[in-house]
Amino acid sequence: MSSLSGERATILRILAEQRDLLLITVRGIGDEEATQRTTVSDLTLAGIVKHLTACERTWAHIVTERDGNPPGWPGSEEQYRMGEGETLASLVADYTAAARETEEAVATLTDLDRVIQLPAAPWWPEPPAWSIRFILLHLLRETAHHCGHADIIREALDGANTTRSMTGEASITT
Repeated sequence: MSSLSGERATILRILAEQRDLLLITVRGIGDEEATQRTTVSDLTLAGIVKHLTACERTWAHIVTERDGNPPGWPGSEEQYRMGEGETLASLVADYTAAARETEEAVATLTDLDRVIQLPAAPWWPEPPAWSIRFILLHLLRETAHHCGHADIIREALDGANTTRSMTGEASITT
């Protein structure tokens, strides 16, 4: 990513900051805590990490215009649950790998204005066409949205929350 400049670098930098906030939020959490519901929502910390991994892979697949629907498209409720044999550590490792895949895909893009027809999904009677820029900003929005959820879940779990110091460094406080 360091060789990128301009808009692509800026989008990836902000996305990386959001990913870092998520990883800080799940730091120090065990597998049992990662699957615990702490609000009226069914969301859990593990489920958020797993879902955002699927998001990263889906959108990287779409922006590189690979043939066919992205694997697992359009997704299921299982993408929000830690499965048999999975651990929070394995989900975080997979999320980190998916983030690298997204960054590698974005590095190959030359035109963020290029419009891509999105695959069919139950929530779109007629799938829209989005620019690559819009897709990347959508991924950023999705990540930031779920970072907020994760912070609330973590605070309800053990009183810790993600804060950002005046230097811009994030940390967990209780």
